[in-house]
Amino acid sequence: MSDFLTKHHPDSPNGVDDVVRNESGNTAFGEIIESRVSRRAVLKGGFGVAAGSFIGAGLTGCLDLQAAPGAGKHFKLGFAAVPKSTADVLSIPPGYTAQVLFRLGDPLDTSTPEYQNDGSDTAESFAHRAGDHHDGMEYFGLKPNGKGKSMNNAGRGLLCMNHENITEFFLHSAAELAAGYVTTSRVAPQIDKEVNAHGVAVIEVTRNDKSFQINRASGYNRRYTAASEMEIHGPVRGDTLVQTKYSPDGRKTRGTLNNCAHGITPWGTYLTCEENWAGYFKRPASTSLADQARITQNRYIGSGASNGSYGWANPAGGDNSGVDLYNRWNLTPTAGDAASDFRNAANTFGWVVEIDPFAPDTLPRKRTALGRFGHEGAMPAKAVTGKPIVYYMGDDARGEYIYKYVSTRKWNPSDADGGLAAGDKYLDDGKLYVAKFNADGSGVWIELSLANIPASYTAYTFANQADVLTNCRLAADALGATPMDRPEWTGVHPVTGDIYVTLTNNSDRGKTGTTGGGFSRALDPVNPRYYADLKGAANQTGNVNGHIVRMKEAGGDSSALSFQWDIYLFGAQADADGTHVNVSGLTDDNDFSSPDGLWFSHAIPGLMWLQTDDGAYTDITNCMMLAAVPGRLGDGEALAITSKAVPTNGGADQTVPTLVGQKASSTNLRRFLVGPKGCEITGITETPDGRAIFVNIQHPGESTSSATVAADNAAAFQSHWPDGGLARPRSATIVITKDDGGVIGS
Repeated sequence: MSDFLTKHHPDSPNGVDDVVRNESGNTAFGEIIESRVSRRAVLKGGFGVAAGSFIGAGLTGCLDLQAAPGAGKHFKLGFAAVPKSTADVLSIPPGYTAQVLFRLGDPLDTSTPEYQNDGSDTAESFAHRAGDHHDGMEYFGLKPNGKGKSMNNAGRGLLCMNHENITEFFLHSAAELAAGYVTTSRVAPQIDKEVNAHGVAVIEVTRNDKSFQINRASGYNRRYTAASEMEIHGPVRGDTLVQTKYSPDGRKTRGTLNNCAHGITPWGTYLTCEENWAGYFKRPASTSLADQARITQNRYIGSGASNGSYGWANPAGGDNSGVDLYNRWNLTPTAGDAASDFRNAANTFGWVVEIDPFAPDTLPRKRTALGRFGHEGAMPAKAVTGKPIVYYMGDDARGEYIYKYVSTRKWNPSDADGGLAAGDKYLDDGKLYVAKFNADGSGVWIELSLANIPASYTAYTFANQADVLTNCRLAADALGATPMDRPEWTGVHPVTGDIYVTLTNNSDRGKTGTTGGGFSRALDPVNPRYYADLKGAANQTGNVNGHIVRMKEAGGDSSALSFQWDIYLFGAQADADGTHVNVSGLTDDNDFSSPDGLWFSHAIPGLMWLQTDDGAYTDITNCMMLAAVPGRLGDGEALAITSKAVPTNGGADQTVPTLVGQKASSTNLRRFLVGPKGCEITGITETPDGRAIFVNIQHPGESTSSATVAADNAAAFQSHWPDGGLARPRSATIVITKDDGGVIGS
């Protein structure tokens, strides 16, 4: 997600995703020489891409999606494209209305007072308020009487929503900021407020005509924070790697953290996914640790000592809570064993967490069979009777991998109302795979199992399968998985079954040699671009604008062990060189940078929503959301992309063969929304009838300096959205409806 907070916290949770921890040096295609090409100031002309022979070209020529039964062939994007904008407003097409529904600090119940938005609200109240940094979310229909599940009800439902992170200086008062705080000595109530502003919210929403309201009297409304009790389930439950002083038997932990994208289950529960959790912990330098602990800390967190991004382990005067509220963020081993300290606390984060929105009294369950990494989300393939349940997941950091989980048990529709018990059945027992992409347009899924770890791999010694799942990045290294350009949201086309994965960007891609962590920077067919992009006076280099990879399982079977791939779409500026950078032929109506959120409509088969989390193109436009009607794998062509060397970096031109999807056009890709200043657009869901969509506007105004807030200089805030005037900006959920009551996007 956003990298801005690194300016304020060098080891910020929101910056960890852009720190390379992959020391494997894996390349799926062998070492390929570096490449360079420049854009925006120098990119206006002639750096070549040429059609060429490429194994896998037989993928082209498939039937157009529009010929597929049920593919929404009569659906057309029916709105006017929204222009790019750097204004502090929310822009949507004419004929649509946006309502602000749920802002940072809004109460969830009738006893919590309205939010003051000046930093004066108490830490305790934040356990009953909207958290910060609204992210992935899902709508679950309720029965008209509000008692139980009715998934097709568009007028009353539960909205489950992630609160990924915080904009710290907007949570506290100007006086607190002026007094200053450092990570070595924090005021305990300030820590408590920040902890409570993370996590997940469940709220009941009701529709009245075209607008929605939050039912604050609902018994379903609740928050899960970074302090809430959670159960550990699956193969890692009870293992020594998750034993802590809080749970010596390794069966529980406290908190869910840095919840980014999400997922849903066929049995009607919500999956929240823990992404950049690593930076929150106080830790020693890894050189002080035993070999195995040193290796895992280096791979997941980093080698250097740190007080943690926000200093939650360091309340002034020490931890006087009596229940280790603050000590639990300290990974430093004591003289005792793991049951006497919190050296393993980080191992209890980085999981997919299942929540039953209809069962407020149940504890969330961390599903360890799906692996531990920087989970961006977990989206399922279509549930088919008699077939396994399958989930696709990205690990959002430079040089990390794409994963798939396949359940052991086969889907039985009688489990559709099974709640967390169904989760125990399908999500606690299965196989985890990692993707390896081949240069010929094929790929394989490799099982992450103890038996599959090659004897030649000596970088780390796995004790058991629980160790493989807890340290699955290391297992994926051992198995030769393909390092990717920050794999983020995944989505499965409801008609074609094609899998889409957003690759946000990679500033290291295409540079010479390896990163400090040992990750190869070389281009390859599935990550094929390098270029320089002028923003202001500085060049940004690498895969600056990102791309979206598309995969098709062999035989259309989501549990298959092989697949084919192409690149569906490349992000780029419209006037960039069209032979190398703007490969997809984007125009001013649909150009974008740094794809992140990707979500398929349930109401309109084949309608994809694409959201951006960008810092590269924000001199031209704020972050945005686009509507797309993608085709199918193989609808484009084989190309050889030539990247030009940049003199300051040395090296030579490089030509890389790849497979690209059909060109974008105004009929299949169009900008629908542009957000206010400083925001990220992330998180989307809809009512079952498709006549209302919910979208999250995360951290507007994040480039405001803490000194500006400390001086109470409201006029200098980067943004005042959504409240306007001189208000502090707030993350918020909006609801968009069509003025004629029609389906969104039509």
